[in-house]
Amino acid sequence: MDPAVQKYERVIMGIDPGTNVMGYGILGVNGKTPEVVVMGVIKLSRFDSHYLRLRRIFERVTGLVDQYLPDELAIEAPFFGKNVQSMLKLGRAQGVAMAAALSRDIPITEYAPLSIKQSVTGRGSASKEQVANMLKHILHIPDDSMPSLLDATDALAAALTHFYETGKPSIAKGQTSWAKFLAQNPDRIAPRRGKPGEPGEQGV
Repeated sequence: MDPAVQKYERVIMGIDPGTNVMGYGILGVNGKTPEVVVMGVIKLSRFDSHYLRLRRIFERVTGLVDQYLPDELAIEAPFFGKNVQSMLKLGRAQGVAMAAALSRDIPITEYAPLSIKQSVTGRGSASKEQVANMLKHILHIPDDSMPSLLDATDALAAALTHFYETGKPSIAKGQTSWAKFLAQNPDRIAPRRGKPGEPGEQGV
């Protein structure tokens, strides 16, 4: 284990899949406070073969998992594009990264790119630069620690999104939806407000 993560109660790893560059980011969490442990990229363009790139992804992700011992992995889901071959390769890269984490029994959660942008910036249409700037503000990242490649901040954004999502209070154990919760707990439903003047109702 890397000494940098020993002080944290929880460690979340984020990955931004790619076939030329794959980003990664590690968040350490104590209580409700997330901190950046490390972020970086895995450069794959020096490998001519797509299969060698996949092997490199597996080796590096496995190495990062062994080094930082994350409790969970958050990974950006592939987006739908017009180039089918590019989508296929990206899906393979994501799958290999997931397999590397699963080989160490790390639970995985996928997040759509729009969901990550919405979670971090409040806007699903935010640019990569805007995501990076918001991460810098939220996590108090010094200027000289900001990476030149935005794949790294995209990966960190996935980890932060997972931190936010898993921190939301659940309705109740075993409940799968708000509608089901209300159906099973009718006493929790407030009386419906009617129009002003209706018997038993008060207008606002």
